[in-house]
Amino acid sequence: MKPLKEYTIQFVGLKLGKHHFDYQIDKTFFEHFEYDDFNDVDVKAELLLEKKTTLLEIQFRISGSINVNCDLTNEPYDQSVDDVFNLVVKFGKEFNDDYEDIVVLPHGEFEINVAQYIYELIVLSLPAKRIHPGVNDGTLNSDILKRLEELSPKQATKENESIEETDPRWDKLKKLLTDK
Repeated sequence: MKPLKEYTIQFVGLKLGKHHFDYQIDKTFFEHFEYDDFNDVDVKAELLLEKKTTLLEIQFRISGSINVNCDLTNEPYDQSVDDVFNLVVKFGKEFNDDYEDIVVLPHGEFEINVAQYIYELIVLSLPAKRIHPGVNDGTLNSDILKRLEELSPKQATKENESIEETDPRWDKLKKLLTDK
């Protein structure tokens, strides 16, 4: 993956305090990561970087919609995303990103690329199972949904349960229990 230059923040020249960065994310952003699960992307990423004397605090906030395919019907729909992630950037001897919300940069670094963090936040903010809203409320009219309904196992009714045959050996044993 080639680092995206517009997502690199040079924090050395920034004054102490809060700084605001806005990014508009579209499908071309995900092409750099070779991720093609999305049909279309319209997400706004807002970063609030607070520079302190010994560390940086970055708050990522995303909001927007992503057009994905339903896992049941494969119909495209817009899934809304809205999430927040906080990252602490410390400085040490060597690079370390073992913790999910703390990054240690080597002393002397003057910039940080936030593209990977935005990418992960967007991908992880989607639900694990993507279901079209029309499936839940019954308004989606799809051939695949009709076929799934036809092939689903039928519920046992009371008529089917009463006609059910039993083994005659068990019937005689049950009779012994009731003859007491």
